[in-house]
Amino acid sequence: MAKIKKSFLIDMDGVLVHGSVMVPGADAFINRLIEDKRKFLILTNNSRYTTRDLAHRLQLTGLNIQEENIYTSALATATFLEKQHPNGTAFVIGELGLSEALHKIGYVQTTIDPEFVVLGETFAYNIEQITKAIRLVKAGARFVATNPDPIGNSAEGIEPACGAMAALIERATEISPFFVGKPNPLMMRSALNYLDVHSEDTIMIGDRMDTDVLSGISSGLDTALVLSGVTAREDVGRYPYRPRWIFESVAEIFPKELD
Repeated sequence: MAKIKKSFLIDMDGVLVHGSVMVPGADAFINRLIEDKRKFLILTNNSRYTTRDLAHRLQLTGLNIQEENIYTSALATATFLEKQHPNGTAFVIGELGLSEALHKIGYVQTTIDPEFVVLGETFAYNIEQITKAIRLVKAGARFVATNPDPIGNSAEGIEPACGAMAALIERATEISPFFVGKPNPLMMRSALNYLDVHSEDTIMIGDRMDTDVLSGISSGLDTALVLSGVTAREDVGRYPYRPRWIFESVAEIFPKELD
């Protein structure tokens, strides 16, 4: 009986790219997946960009990745809301990636008595938006956030991300958000459904123990940690769970060897 070809869920930042620079050898790894006709998705908790924008940015670094191979926390959030409350209304703090995903599922974005407050990343959080979100959540709007990441990276250095802003709203309202993105297994299940593959036949590749590896293990996937991003080899032993494989980078990964 022939082995089933493994599919791959792959984190983006720290795994394939550092900002606008490709991780050395990432292009060869992606080409190996394509040549071997593997199903794969690039996952990102960042909800700012549309899949088309992200595909273009990755292609500029030299990676042969198409729009249909990208899955964001904005898409996962839209999928969650569509299943929970179809054709709803929301006050949205975020960029085009999030607003477009919600428009596609028939959501109306409004500041007048919305059913949800949906928080994602934006290029410029402002106190007026945050204040409005706090008042709406206090008034009964359900609070959903795309991901719990407290900080992100920019050309100037670290910057507050969705998780930090969510903590501010939570502290002011005493109401916790529902986070859709990693490490919530919900995003992983949504990605598996999108790719139409089973968890037992899929490997999660990431650079963070506390999001990528944790969400993969929680979803029943085999996991591979790469040391090209956040987690260092000496950090792995601090966690009560371990990835199945550890690689210096994706350049070392040959899919046939993991089947």
